[in-house]
Amino acid sequence: MSGDEQKIQPRTTGETIQEEVAAAGEEPTVAESQGALAAAQQELAQKSAEAAEYLDNWRRSAAELSNARKRMLREQEETRAAAAQRVLEKLLPIVDDTDRAFAALPEDQVEGEWVNGFRAIQRKLQGVLESEGVVPIWTEGQVFDPALHHAVTHEEADGYDEGQIIGEAARGYMLHDKVLRPSMVRVAKGNHARNARGETDEQDCRH
Repeated sequence: MSGDEQKIQPRTTGETIQEEVAAAGEEPTVAESQGALAAAQQELAQKSAEAAEYLDNWRRSAAELSNARKRMLREQEETRAAAAQRVLEKLLPIVDDTDRAFAALPEDQVEGEWVNGFRAIQRKLQGVLESEGVVPIWTEGQVFDPALHHAVTHEEADGYDEGQIIGEAARGYMLHDKVLRPSMVRVAKGNHARNARGETDEQDCRH
């Protein structure tokens, strides 16, 4: 086989490097090798720091976006709840009027056909309120609580302790755990003081 017909064998990477070093006429010193390694390590550390910073910025942006989404949903729910509360508050005077109308019915009309029709409407109205979480604030036998009640009068009344509710002028309502409208109530006053004075006077008379 002639030399032209022989296949040219490719040179290895090691042979190429050796030839380049031989062509340069000198090999890199230990100090030069260490310097190149230190430069490579420094560049790698810089790239790692940049990557960590990019990752931290991405995480911060993702957290801010999540918080903004939660805040938007919360504000939407608060707006919806406020609108529903305004509508419910406007229904309460209608409930008051129907309650007063039924309370004032003459006895001979209590079971009238038209009255029963209006009672059905009243029950539907009350059902709407209950479905929205509206419940009445009961005052019978309760002690006045400024968080739940609004005192329209303070009266001296036999059989009631001071601060006890005598009667209800307008029913109050709760919306879930919030007061939708406080109860308008009449509150007893002075019984403890009057009773104490009476007992003292009686004791003085005995002596």
